[in-house]
Amino acid sequence: MGSNRVEQAEVCDSPPLPSYETAMEALSSLISRRRRGSGSKLGNGSPQAGPVNSKLQLMEKYLKILELEDSIDGLNIIHVAGTKGKGSTCTFSEAILRACGLRTGLFTSPHLIDVRERYRINGLDISEDKFLQYFWDCWNKLKENLTDDIPMPPLFQFLTLLAFQIFTFEKVDVAIVEVGLGGRLDSTNVIKKPIVCGVTSLGMDHMEILGDTLGKIASEKAGIFKAGVPAFTTPQPVDAMVALQRRASELMIPLQVAMPLDPNRFADLKLGLAGDHQYTNAGLAISLCQCWIQRTGHSKGLDLTIQKGELPTEFFKGLSVANLNGRAQIVYDTSANESSERKERNSGDLIFFLDGAHSPESMEVCARWFSHVAKDERKFGADGMKEQVGKSNGPNKNLKNVLLFNCMEVRDPQVLLPRLVNTCASNGVHFSKAFFVPSLSLYNKVGSSMSPVSSSMPTDLSWQFNLQRIWEKLIHGRERSPSYDVLFGDPPQKCDSDSKATASAVIPTLPLTIRWLRECIKQNPSLRIQVLVTGSLHLVGDVLKLLRR
Repeated sequence: MGSNRVEQAEVCDSPPLPSYETAMEALSSLISRRRRGSGSKLGNGSPQAGPVNSKLQLMEKYLKILELEDSIDGLNIIHVAGTKGKGSTCTFSEAILRACGLRTGLFTSPHLIDVRERYRINGLDISEDKFLQYFWDCWNKLKENLTDDIPMPPLFQFLTLLAFQIFTFEKVDVAIVEVGLGGRLDSTNVIKKPIVCGVTSLGMDHMEILGDTLGKIASEKAGIFKAGVPAFTTPQPVDAMVALQRRASELMIPLQVAMPLDPNRFADLKLGLAGDHQYTNAGLAISLCQCWIQRTGHSKGLDLTIQKGELPTEFFKGLSVANLNGRAQIVYDTSANESSERKERNSGDLIFFLDGAHSPESMEVCARWFSHVAKDERKFGADGMKEQVGKSNGPNKNLKNVLLFNCMEVRDPQVLLPRLVNTCASNGVHFSKAFFVPSLSLYNKVGSSMSPVSSSMPTDLSWQFNLQRIWEKLIHGRERSPSYDVLFGDPPQKCDSDSKATASAVIPTLPLTIRWLRECIKQNPSLRIQVLVTGSLHLVGDVLKLLRR
């Protein structure tokens, strides 16, 4: 049934497909205009769950239209839910199984710059040509079958359907699928027969949708468990573990706790994803992959024994090469040093530390990571090479840490910012300046790496001023330290809520912010600015896009 479609897609004389930007415009038309948090809750005992249940019924109908309803089971899926680390766990799992010689498909969310990031085949983002091929095939078939009862799916449902389409026709051996939000009623939960399920670390996030207790949230995540399918989780708080175990018992399936990988036992292993918290995600990924290999009969020729200090060679390699942008990522900005000045070191260093943390728990993890690497990075130059005191590079640079922050209004900055500041301070790391800047990304538009960057000034900066007020109260509530002095005057076109010098600034656009930072290091050769970008994956993606430009 699917083979004819593949052959048709490969016909050389087929008419050219519409442009990539046209596809992005089509995707943008699927974005719901409903503000997040205004809809019904999904958590246990919450009202109006009935209409949301119809979402999965519609997903079944869409799969039938696309002739995918039978092929999903053949994708040999690893299905992963959780609050923190589910993208990292999926990435580790994909890299491990790819190192085992398997053809892999990986579906994660959100994307940072280009929607194709959500779909990896054998570790690489799907090509633009293939994306367009599968996109329009999926889009046109759904458009041709619209009725009053079957409208076009909203954005994430469509992207999920597209993942199944891509993985089916790319003939992957395994598909690793990350849940979008929750689990029980997530669009990905049309998966009926995964090989194994996993739940990463749980915390209080998306409470306006999933419920206001850890037990309710855990129950939603456990909604991906299936009868006859093993499930794994990380160590969890008691309330969360009770809810997960309750659901596993109802289905009469084993729920095993995958312990974090012990870095002391595997001293030679350097994880591809940075941060101590990644040892927890790596431990879960190892358990998921071991189970998947054993259940699918791919264990021939593989020694899955994990001995003291030794991992299977393939697992070691996979954990080492895994990569995921926007999570504990370090980017050296070399734009200011691209001339001959670079050789003479006549410009300072500008280093970006990017992490899309946006929950209290992940913000604390981010702060611990930044505190560790920011102090370590002082040993390195902008090219990543160690500086040696007394040599041509001169002494260590004058170090300034800067925070670049934004978060969605549904988040609570009065929880996020103190968690960040206090964790950094307890590790001896302080910020010279904090910038609060709106994201470039439009929540009503799907962009790509080639989408133009808007140069227009936002008309409403009230949320950024609110963030600044919270920051000022937080910092001035503590004993004032010289480390909170203004960096180097005021940014160009800075918007400020009052005239006096502050430890922070609201800047209307990201391009202005980055331009100011680059000017600082050009004018101050002895300066190293280390910029922590966090609070929002949208913000992280926008900064990455600007740096790549």
